[in-house]
Order: sequence, then structure tokens, then C-alpha cells
Amino acid sequence: MVGKVYLVGAGPGDPDLITVKGLRCLQQADVILYDRLVNPELLQQAKSGAQLVYCGKLPQYHTMKQETINHFLVKYAKKGYQVVRLKGGDPFVFGRGGEEAEE
Repeated sequence: MVGKVYLVGAGPGDPDLITVKGLRCLQQADVILYDRLVNPELLQQAKSGAQLVYCGKLPQYHTMKQETINHFLVKYAKKGYQVVRLKGGDPFVFGRGGEEAEE
């Protein structure tokens, strides 16, 4: 069984600015990998039992290397989970959305 990975932009900080489809993905996800720019209120939308994985980065300090994040996205999807990579803003502007999608 193969799951699916959704790259979801959380918007510019206001939790009301996430798209309807992005919110739906977030509410149905089994695993959510999120960065430091995501408003914590959005994580309250996760379904009960969803695994929340923090993978935020600061200049000069990365909680998790990009290669590790990519590995987790694939690992959880191969286990059949619905995975959301929740990123502040747009995942393809200044983000690694392209790299994560390729993985």
C-alpha cells in the first residue's frame, strides 16, 4: 500500500489564509512534517492521533537536514500514510518544494 505526500503552504502566518484544499489535507493527514514558520494554530486542525514532526530550520541551525526530511516523506508514504509537508508561505517560493516533490 502506497500513501501520498502533499506539499501544503500554510500562508503568511494568519491561519485563516490557508487554502481550503490545504486545510482538508491537514485534517486528513496521518503524519505532518512542519517548519518553524507555520502558525501553531494550524496544527490544532490535525486529526486525533496524527504524528506531528517538527523539522524547522534557523540560519546556522537545522533541526533536521533536508535529506532527512526527504527521507521521512518517502518513508511514511511507503508505509501507506497520508503525509503533509506543511511549510510557511508557499512551499515553492524560497522553499524546497521542488526538491521535496522530486524525492
